[in-house]
Amino acid sequence: MEHVEDRLQRTRRAWLRRALLAGAGLPLLLADALAAGKRASGMVELKGEVRINGKPARPGAALKPGDGVTTGPGASAVFVLGRDAFLIRENSEMRMAGGDALAAPLRLLTGRLLSVFGRGARSIVTSTATIGIRGTGIYLEADAERTYVCTCYGRVELQANSAPGARETVETTHHDAPRYVYARGDMPIKMIEAAPVINHTDAELVMLEALVGRKPPFTGAAEKYKY
Repeated sequence: MEHVEDRLQRTRRAWLRRALLAGAGLPLLLADALAAGKRASGMVELKGEVRINGKPARPGAALKPGDGVTTGPGASAVFVLGRDAFLIRENSEMRMAGGDALAAPLRLLTGRLLSVFGRGARSIVTSTATIGIRGTGIYLEADAERTYVCTCYGRVELQANSAPGARETVETTHHDAPRYVYARGDMPIKMIEAAPVINHTDAELVMLEALVGRKPPFTGAAEKYKY
């Protein structure tokens, strides 16, 4: 007789495979690993020129707090650190949070980053915004003049770096309130204003959460999301 836990694992693997393969462009090897129910660590998937602290990255390479990750043209990487998972796109540069996540923020210096975080407080800093997060799926695009922030689910505290009084609390369940955060608020532009949903997918969020043994709340299969 099939054990209950085995049946649950089989159902979970089937659900993950359907969800992952529905996402255009997801690597089959990565989908297979996720569907097998494996929890990942380090560099999971690399495409093109990806560097860790200036040195070429390799599949399976470990990451530690404070490491820097950069990508070249056409490159991308999927990686895991602890209970957090990341997809960094091309022409991007980021530095992981230091050993004390409450004191040292993750920094996205430039480029595009999709990430999911476990419970507890974190912070992300870009050139124009400081973002306090709790148990959040979040997508960012950052340059010198503007940061795009989609709180895919969870809760964030947005603050414009050049205007500490420009703040907003955003709490969503499914891409409900994307925002732009600007370097300057010259009229008629506000420091923080509404934005569309761009350049990231639910399949990518499913993939990242699966790498750390979770499901996003919008699937309806997850427990009530806790921050």
